[in-house]
Amino acid sequence: MTGIIPAEFAAILAQPFSFGELEQNLVSNQAVERLLVACALGTVVGIEREWKAQSAGVRTNLLICMGCAFFTLMSAVLAGDTGTNKGQVASNIVQGIGFLGAGLILHNKSRVSGLASAASIFVVASIGMACGAGLFLPAVIATFIVVVAMLVIGFVEWKVSLKAYPLIYEARGSDETNMLISILDAMDKEQQRLAGVDRDEIGVLQRVSFSLSATKRRHERLRSRLLAEPAISELKTFRDPEED
Repeated sequence: MTGIIPAEFAAILAQPFSFGELEQNLVSNQAVERLLVACALGTVVGIEREWKAQSAGVRTNLLICMGCAFFTLMSAVLAGDTGTNKGQVASNIVQGIGFLGAGLILHNKSRVSGLASAASIFVVASIGMACGAGLFLPAVIATFIVVVAMLVIGFVEWKVSLKAYPLIYEARGSDETNMLISILDAMDKEQQRLAGVDRDEIGVLQRVSFSLSATKRRHERLRSRLLAEPAISELKTFRDPEED
């Protein structure tokens, strides 16, 4: 047995384990309060993500924040009073969250999406760890900073036309060929490349759709040019569902 399991782990397994003692340690460490605060702060960040229709919404951020708080709390409890490494369990959280965040990052055509969601999961994990360690004030401040960064800074970037964001354009008319020529001419004037065009027909109505990632000013100029084209009778724009 000792040849398969290292001696130090065999010694730990040989020690008696008391669930009553574990429960007492959890209560004395304000486990319930820490977990509830982690759930609340994770929910705050999740609401912002849900409002922007991101895949990592309220439930995801709540569970991640609470899970990290619980791992951090359990790390010190399982180590015991005589343990030398009270952060053994918590130290592996960053690696696990890194794998989880990497799964949200997607490379689509000429752009990368999911970076903000991955970053929010990473920072939510740190907030959960702070709650698990009983650092409530830093956790609350960190949550406030995250929400401000997501909402206020994002709005400022959009308002002053600093950041490019994708829009789906849908041109409607009766002549598909003339619509495509008009769209291509407008895109050339804006020095944008037309790619990924979708075309379909509903009765006598022709529809031409394409996606473009640009700043607010560029979107406004392109929309004005397209509306001025006689071949396009109606123009619709939609937010790209893959926008982060």
